[in-house]
Amino acid sequence: MLVGYARVSSAGQSLDVQLEALAAAGCEKVFQEKKSGTSAEGRDALADALDFVRDGDTLMVTRLDRLARSSVDLHNIIERISAKGVKFRCLQQAGIDTDSGMGKLVLAILGAVAAFETDIRKERQREGIEKAKANGVYKGRKPSVEVDAVRQLHGDGVGPSDIAKRLGIGRTSVYRALKVDCAPAD
Repeated sequence: MLVGYARVSSAGQSLDVQLEALAAAGCEKVFQEKKSGTSAEGRDALADALDFVRDGDTLMVTRLDRLARSSVDLHNIIERISAKGVKFRCLQQAGIDTDSGMGKLVLAILGAVAAFETDIRKERQREGIEKAKANGVYKGRKPSVEVDAVRQLHGDGVGPSDIAKRLGIGRTSVYRALKVDCAPAD
């Protein structure tokens, strides 16, 4: 059986192009999700696809970066499906498959290149942030919570756990917002 996996990074993106390509390739079942691909963790549709495939099946994606962005994740996924007797094929990148030794080599090389590109992108981002900080331009991201609301509730005697529940945020965010208030006095 041909089993497809389609993924985009955010809810605003469309899966249509991938779904059409996988259907045209003959996939009888397609798992799809809108989640970041920086890690295989927390990608429920991917986990379901990996659990679903059986001996003799082929797992297909349109591009390698739809499956994994790190060589470790890629290696672990390929190892997991190979142990089940499942093959892997990438539609838009010819030669990326587990049907031959050459396909496995190309897969390993491209996985390493994808991981390298991710590292380079992170390094460039870090350099840009450091330069912006040095120029006094970068102030960091805006708080994800309304700091005033957290502090108001805390001032009213509400504990951090209850503040988190009321505002629908994590306790760490509450503590972060209260950090200035909780600093030791000189």
